[in-house]
Amino acid sequence: MPSAKFPLPAFLGGRVAEPVYLRWLARKARTHAKRDRAHFCAPVSISDYKERIHAAVVCSRGWDCYTGEELEWEKISTFRNADAKLRKASHKAEFALLPTVDHVDRQYGCRFAICGWRTNDAKGDLNTDEFRALCRRVLDFHEHGRGIEGA
Repeated sequence: MPSAKFPLPAFLGGRVAEPVYLRWLARKARTHAKRDRAHFCAPVSISDYKERIHAAVVCSRGWDCYTGEELEWEKISTFRNADAKLRKASHKAEFALLPTVDHVDRQYGCRFAICGWRTNDAKGDLNTDEFRALCRRVLDFHEHGRGIEGA
């Protein structure tokens, strides 16, 4: 039976089964709520987190909010820690475009965006402006021939 409150976004039709999406959404909401209660944002209900994360998914239209890459939604709920431990970097590379939930700017409350795992990993705890500034510095450094080209 389709979820009335969190319907499967249209762009996921045929790519992800609604029960898989709803399970992913619930898991992400619980994980972020637990972490945020301990570290960042004022406590809010898990239901509120689901609403915020679902809204971010819909807004994403399936794309990484920072790089514009199409995310591999078919891979949600398929990452296995045991496989990652065995295969290390090659396994992680296969999941570079796995959709993840990013805190956009924690100091302004719990706002979320959707991006790939690789992007979220690179962004770390930087806010959006800090991440963009870092990306600009990297590009500027390499465009002026001072990078480690060929390394």
